[in-house]
Amino acid sequence: MGIPAYFRWISLKFPEIMNPNGIEFDNLYLDMNGIIHPCTHPEDRPAPTTEEEMFDAVCDYIDRIFSIVRPRKLLYMAIDGVAPRAKINQQRSRRFRSAKEAEEKIREEDGQDDDSNLPFDSNVITPGTPFMSRLAVALRVYVADRIRNNPAWRDLVVVFSDASVPGEGEHKIAEYIRRERTQPDYNPNLRHVMYGLDADLIMLALATHEVYFTILREEVFAKRETLPFSSRQHSTRISRLRIQIGYRKGAGSRPARYRYCIRPGASSG
Repeated sequence: MGIPAYFRWISLKFPEIMNPNGIEFDNLYLDMNGIIHPCTHPEDRPAPTTEEEMFDAVCDYIDRIFSIVRPRKLLYMAIDGVAPRAKINQQRSRRFRSAKEAEEKIREEDGQDDDSNLPFDSNVITPGTPFMSRLAVALRVYVADRIRNNPAWRDLVVVFSDASVPGEGEHKIAEYIRRERTQPDYNPNLRHVMYGLDADLIMLALATHEVYFTILREEVFAKRETLPFSSRQHSTRISRLRIQIGYRKGAGSRPARYRYCIRPGASSG
């Protein structure tokens, strides 16, 4: 679940954390719902007309992100699974309302009750739907093809967590990182980068306490017709953000001097 306007506030408050250059990454994590939604029902271009076109658009998007980051060790792809109960209640009411409003709008424009003319219903991007099952199959075929035919994928560990695994995508990624940190042979100097559109990724990245962590996201207000794909991607250096937050809060200042030093058995008079 996102935090409204948080990324924009962070980027304006701490501009020095944005867009570091010349960094090589070990692990790439993809919050897949931030890819699936804009690929299946984009707002700035004609939408795909078939599921095959939607699946191809998702795979092409992953290819472009992969070519920008070029991870050296791990690719983790996580689709939102069943959410916690509190969020399920919110999702249910929101999706019923959006489906009803979309159907009424189409029927008012067409003046008929023909369901065949209804556009793609984004509510099918929900755990347990046949659409998500077919998408998971398509992504497994895509991963197998890339490992077989693309040299950049052959030495990678690829983890795919589909919608049948409970938990939101970003939380599954954070849980994976926390679990890896408990392993005795874990390398604390790994460089992580997570792609997603939700601003709460920043909070989750801070909570991992990883030294090298970057958030990558597409600028949703960028003009696609004038900017290439790579120029629309913005990266946030979490280690720099942690330093800036500590500096602003005074975490780096010297401890205060106290007049009295009280020790066990010592008199405070």
